[in-house]
Amino acid sequence: MKRKTFLRGFAASIASLALVSCAATAPGVKPYPSDKCIVTGNKLGSMGPPVTQVYQGQEVKFCCQPCANKFDANPDKYLSKLN
Repeated sequence: MKRKTFLRGFAASIASLALVSCAATAPGVKPYPSDKCIVTGNKLGSMGPPVTQVYQGQEVKFCCQPCANKFDANPDKYLSKLN
């Protein structure tokens, strides 16, 4: 009984990860072209799982939530790094 409950929970977790993964590659969204944080330049994953968001059709990735907050305060400053 415990094994079935565990397997159901595990399957639900995998399904939700697949949905999150699909959202980042939605049609019309430009993929993030780097393996580094747009704010600090740190390697993505160096501070835990990267934070991902979409801004005006562009996927943007950060090494941590504080970097996402800095981006939100002045997105044009950081988006210029992609060009």
